[in-house]
Amino acid sequence: DHLETVAERRQRWASIRIMYFTVFLMSLGFSIVLTGLWPYLRQLDKTTTKDFMGFVVAAHPFSQMLFSPLVGWWGNKLGKIRLPLITTIVVFIFASSIYSSIEVFDSYRKYWILIARFFVGGSAANMALCRSYISAATKYDERTRAVSMISLAQLLGFIVGPGLQAAVTPLGDSGYRLSPNSIALNMYTAAGWLNVTLGIINFILVLPVFFKEKSIAAREAMLLTSATNEREAWKSVKPDYLSVWTLIVAFFILSLNFVLLESLGAPLTMDQFAWSNKEALSYLGLLLSVGGIIACFTSALINRISQRFGELPTLLWGSFLLMVLGRVTYIPWGSDPPLIAYPPDENATVVNGTQSSPLGCPSTQEWCLTTPAMTISQLILGFVFTSIGYPIGITLILTIFSKVLGPRPQGLWMGLITGSGCLSRVVGPVFVVYIYTHYGTIWTFSSTAVMMAVSMIWLRIFSHRLERACKTAPNASEQSTLQNEPNAVDT
Repeated sequence: DHLETVAERRQRWASIRIMYFTVFLMSLGFSIVLTGLWPYLRQLDKTTTKDFMGFVVAAHPFSQMLFSPLVGWWGNKLGKIRLPLITTIVVFIFASSIYSSIEVFDSYRKYWILIARFFVGGSAANMALCRSYISAATKYDERTRAVSMISLAQLLGFIVGPGLQAAVTPLGDSGYRLSPNSIALNMYTAAGWLNVTLGIINFILVLPVFFKEKSIAAREAMLLTSATNEREAWKSVKPDYLSVWTLIVAFFILSLNFVLLESLGAPLTMDQFAWSNKEALSYLGLLLSVGGIIACFTSALINRISQRFGELPTLLWGSFLLMVLGRVTYIPWGSDPPLIAYPPDENATVVNGTQSSPLGCPSTQEWCLTTPAMTISQLILGFVFTSIGYPIGITLILTIFSKVLGPRPQGLWMGLITGSGCLSRVVGPVFVVYIYTHYGTIWTFSSTAVMMAVSMIWLRIFSHRLERACKTAPNASEQSTLQNEPNAVDT
């Protein structure tokens, strides 16, 4: 076409796919340690509480939220993203290696884990760069597909992580050492070393020999509108900002509810089903891996389903309704309380001269004595609803978001919606772990169900406005006719 040669197009899409891999890896860096984090903390420091675990989980997204604007500003200042990308990937590799080497520190081990997770989160700020690059490196009619694919890459990172953690559980708690004084390779540290290995691959991929920065959106906008510069081209259309912020909030709520099971999964199942550390990692990893398969299958059908029923109806009834049902399903159905784990001096057994920690719901959590236990059927059914609802929601919110924004550069706005997802992962773990530890399963899942239901009702009320905003955002063939109607979106 008039914008690029075949060779340039091939290089441009190769660079876009490297961005997919980078986003996948940064998401994997968050999720791969989640199911093993609680038992790993307890192995390193017996004084660790579940509340502290919530802060460790939240350290990653808090750091990502903190550094995303700075990394984004750095990329804008340079006009290129390679140097910020390389720097953040190096930080990712270094912090992941620290996470797997905590035993070299004689004291403050739980705080070293907190620090390592903070810097892994800081490295994930490059996701804002990736989204910004996608908006600059795609034509208008390619952008929906590219945004959907980068959302799928992020989703796969979240889901594949616990599966990889489960795959290394045969290493056990003790693991293997090359020598008595070397660092152990066990089922917890292996997750960090997998991050290091994939990080090195990512580092190689963003070197100039593979990653060629290509920008085409500005040239396309100028060509289609006959504008003399890019700014003149995209300023001709004004987005509906109420619709934009509605979608940002919806993205926040959906992300918060998805991270619930990953951050609470290990303590929840160990309390409710009296699973050991190894059983929790293995079974949760299997469950999340199956969920990943369901999510991939669902993602493959999203385009076809949304074409048949419409994007907004699919978002409402295929995503948010299923997410509400998933939360309601987790509210205990039975009448019997879970197995109670009393303090070790009351019922612990002695194995090889040492006391083993009792399994079950700790008696120090008073609600364990009166609240019915969950069933495994509930856990599976609720997760199936989530595995179907979440990928539909995350993909369609970003797709609709991109359409509402129209032809303008979307780096800033993609950074804001990414930041809302980071905020959900900051607030989510602290919120759900605190509510669960102090008030139990009924309050935890009732509150999140109400949150999802209110968000769904809000989207339903504004659905006509969202549809109108999508239709009035110009497509490639309409931009030149709409450039003289700057208030079209507000009608």
